Amino acid sequence: MIGTGGREHALVLALARDELVDQVHAAPGNPGIAALAERHEVDPVDGAAVAALAARLDVDLVVVGPEAPLVAGVADAVRDKAIACFGPTAEAARIEGSKAFAKEVMAAAGVPTALAHVCTTRDAVVAALDAFGAPYVVKDDGLTAGKGVVVSDDRAEALRHATGCLTADGVVVVEEHLDGPEVSLFAVTDGETVLPLVPAQDFKRLGDGDTGPNTGGMGAYAPLPWAPAGLVDDVVARVLQPTVDELSRRGTPFAGLLYAGLALTSRGLRVVEFNARFGDPETQVVLPLLDSSLGTVLRAAATGRLHEVGPLRWSSGAAVSVVLAAPGYPRAARLGGLLHGLSAAGRCPGVHVVHAGTTVRADGALVSAGGRVVAVTAVGADVAEARQRAYAGVELITLDGAQHRTDVATWAAAG
Repeated sequence: MIGTGGREHALVLALARDELVDQVHAAPGNPGIAALAERHEVDPVDGAAVAALAARLDVDLVVVGPEAPLVAGVADAVRDKAIACFGPTAEAARIEGSKAFAKEVMAAAGVPTALAHVCTTRDAVVAALDAFGAPYVVKDDGLTAGKGVVVSDDRAEALRHATGCLTADGVVVVEEHLDGPEVSLFAVTDGETVLPLVPAQDFKRLGDGDTGPNTGGMGAYAPLPWAPAGLVDDVVARVLQPTVDELSRRGTPFAGLLYAGLALTSRGLRVVEFNARFGDPETQVVLPLLDSSLGTVLRAAATGRLHEVGPLRWSSGAAVSVVLAAPGYPRAARLGGLLHGLSAAGRCPGVHVVHAGTTVRADGALVSAGGRVVAVTAVGADVAEARQRAYAGVELITLDGAQHRTDVATWAAAG
């Protein structure tokens, strides 16, 4: 398992409970992962180092968790050693690495998405903002760890963000605003077969009631009791399969996890974004519900044999995850705060604590090391029970100045 965050810890948790998985190694992992896997100090974006480690350990499968190693070509380096790797090539990972490229692929594949202008000058940005009007949606073209999007009624703020993107990358995407609820849908694919997981919903804004700045995600829940019947089949048919087919047609087949961020608008289904890997924190709520062997599914995708895997099996319950973030996150997170109560939270019924940004000090103390520090995830018979359990766990964890939303899954639990 390549990576250091909450998504990787959630994947390791699922792999560790998979009876068909003998052993898990992590490179480099985190303190939570260390309880389940042997850790190895390696730079996760150094493809040669990752491939050499995989060869030395003689592993059956490498799973690349984060987007940065994928865009850097780590999966390519591993495959060059004739080792099975779950994760797309650098070329295919451009579906996340470049918003402009993703729009180009969607247009060619006939995938419904927001109208957009790809801008390379300030004048073009001004014209696009005026054409679409408020709320203004401005996206950095490159990787931004979930924090490169501004959605605002303030034209000046939108223009400032766009100007910053142009200064950094030379390209910025201005889109029309999409109304309606957002849904995250993961699909495992080997470049031909597409196998969807259960849909989830995350909470991107920092504060309750979807206020404050965009973050990497402050919580999530799955499944979605309110989702329209046939939603997953519709997304596979209209979004995921056409995108996979188009990438294959271009000679850059996508083998790995294709994540579709969707808006269910008043005008129908629209794609907000694609990611080339498991989403965080949605992974934390999707995988605990999976009854099928995750290792089998990932290896089948990595070896072009996904068609041999039948429909996935899921538990009948629900999962809710609540993120505890460091003070000052997302603009200027203050790190190094002492963490207490994680073990107590993990002993609550149905609860496990996922490490997203933690480290162990020289004196053995567990401290925060990232903006999103831990995610308290709980499973229950339904969303209401899972939510109650997750927040019971949150109350047992202390971190000075920590932030968390109090309204994760409130509406779904009440429904």
